[in-house]
Amino acid sequence: MSEPQDFADRVALITGGTQGLGLAVAQLLRLRGARGLVLVGRDVAKGEAAAAGLTDTRCRAVFVEADLEQASACEAAVAAVDDQFGTCHSLINCAARTDRGTVWNTSAELWDRMLAVNVRAPALLGQGVARVMAREGVDGTIVFIGSVAHHGGAPNLLAYSTSKMALVAMTRSMAYQLMRHRIRVNLLNPGWMDTPGEDKTQRLSEGASDGWLERAEREQPWGRLVKPEEIAKTIVHLASPESGMMSGVSIDWDQTVAGAGPEARPAVELGVLPEDLKRSDRTEGKPE
Repeated sequence: MSEPQDFADRVALITGGTQGLGLAVAQLLRLRGARGLVLVGRDVAKGEAAAAGLTDTRCRAVFVEADLEQASACEAAVAAVDDQFGTCHSLINCAARTDRGTVWNTSAELWDRMLAVNVRAPALLGQGVARVMAREGVDGTIVFIGSVAHHGGAPNLLAYSTSKMALVAMTRSMAYQLMRHRIRVNLLNPGWMDTPGEDKTQRLSEGASDGWLERAEREQPWGRLVKPEEIAKTIVHLASPESGMMSGVSIDWDQTVAGAGPEARPAVELGVLPEDLKRSDRTEGKPE
C-alpha cells in the first residue's frame, strides 16, 4: 500500500536532518509527497549524502551547513529555505545538544552551549519561518522536539532537562501568538531513543561499551528503545494537515509514564497475577 500524500507539494526545514530522527522524518516527508526539503547539520559529508539520497524527480533536497549555537546560522537556515523554495510549510527542529552535567559540575559554558542550541536556536528558527509562512499565507506547522526529560530527568541532565522544559512554554506562547495566522506549533517529547547521536553520547559521556544498546533494550517494557522510524510517523502527523487544527500541545512519546511511581514490574514477577489471567499448563487437545 502506497504512502498517503498528505505533505504533497509542501516544503520543510529540518534541523538535525542529516542522521537519526531528522533524517527519518525527511525520508517519510519525501514519501508523503514533499517537493522541497532543507536539511540543516554540521557534517558536510553526511549532509550532502543525505540530500542526494532524498532528491528525485518529485522532491529536491538541499543541505545547509550550520552550527546552530550561532544565531547567524539560524538566520542562514531560514534564508536558505526561502531562497531555494520561496516558502516554508513546516519547521521540524530535531537538532539538540545532550551534554551531561549535574547540579555540582554544570559550568557556565555548558549552560551557554545548551541554551543556545536547545532553546535560542528553535526560537529563532520558529520566528524566522513564521515570517515566511505569514508572508506567503500558508497554513504552516512548527514541530519542536523536546524530551521526556523535561519532567525532571536524570541527575546528570540538569541543563538538558531545563532546556527541554523551556520548549513547553515556547510552544504554548508561539502557538497562541500564531493561531490567527493559521500557523500551528506543537512539541513532541521522545523517550530514550536509539540514534547515532545517542550511541556517541553513551560512549563518550556514560562510559558505555559495545553491547550497551542490547543490554539497555532488554530492560525496556517493549524490549527496545524508541526507534526514529516509528516516532517519525507522529512528527509527520503533527507537521502535516492531517493533524487538523491541533496546536500548543506537548506530547510525551515514550514507553514509560512519567511521575506514575516506582518502575512497574510484570505482575507475574510480583506474584499478584489474577487467577483468570494465568497461562494454563494444559496443552491443546489434552483431556482434562
